[in-house]
Amino acid sequence: MRADWDALAQPAEANANGQMVGMAVEWEGARHPPRSLLAGRYCRVEPLSLERHGAQLFDELHRMPGGANWTYLSHGPFSCLEDWRQWVAANAALDDPQFYAIVDARDGAAIGLCSYLRIAPADGSIEVGFLNFSPRLQRSRLATEAMYLMMRNAFELGYRRYEWKCDAQNAPSVQAALRLGFSFEGLFRQARVNKGRNRDSAWFSILDHEWPARRAALEAWLHEGNFDAGGRQRTSLARIVAAQ
Repeated sequence: MRADWDALAQPAEANANGQMVGMAVEWEGARHPPRSLLAGRYCRVEPLSLERHGAQLFDELHRMPGGANWTYLSHGPFSCLEDWRQWVAANAALDDPQFYAIVDARDGAAIGLCSYLRIAPADGSIEVGFLNFSPRLQRSRLATEAMYLMMRNAFELGYRRYEWKCDAQNAPSVQAALRLGFSFEGLFRQARVNKGRNRDSAWFSILDHEWPARRAALEAWLHEGNFDAGGRQRTSLARIVAAQ
């Protein structure tokens, strides 16, 4: 445990009383995310809109057999379009969580949902969550680019800490966090009750001083030249990170 603590702990110094305290922070603060479109090469991350995204997202997010993409979320799946429309109407205008639709730049189809949440500009901390990817979006360039766009925007807004939390049993989400360059910080045991089941929450983060290296790796992987004519990656993100 001590080795893990030492590896994760940030630098400290002694104060006038001989107590160890965190280093002084020279930081101008962060801004609450404006509700703005984030455009990439393969996808757009658009503020969630009932009119633009509602019906299409309902169709796309209810394609998986058994509703497997809803298992670890606190809401859904929805039995009918009207129930989904009511959920979108109630949540699209919120400031925290602040919801976005992930849209395929090729045809304008809304194929996924994401959000910022636990937004704390005074502390410089923000979380990405409520991730729900349709089969078309899962394990795609678009999914990685959407997460990159959300990260980049957060750090450009001045945040010091970017968080990812998930159910510890959600292996794909844990693997995605590690692949994207998040550091595992630990388990919050019995953190919640979700849909009548215990949830241990796994916590991950990227810090502002880590972001330049993460950004370079993600941009290298997303570069058009990293994919062949069939859309297959030439070099994995893990190999790019290892070569840095």
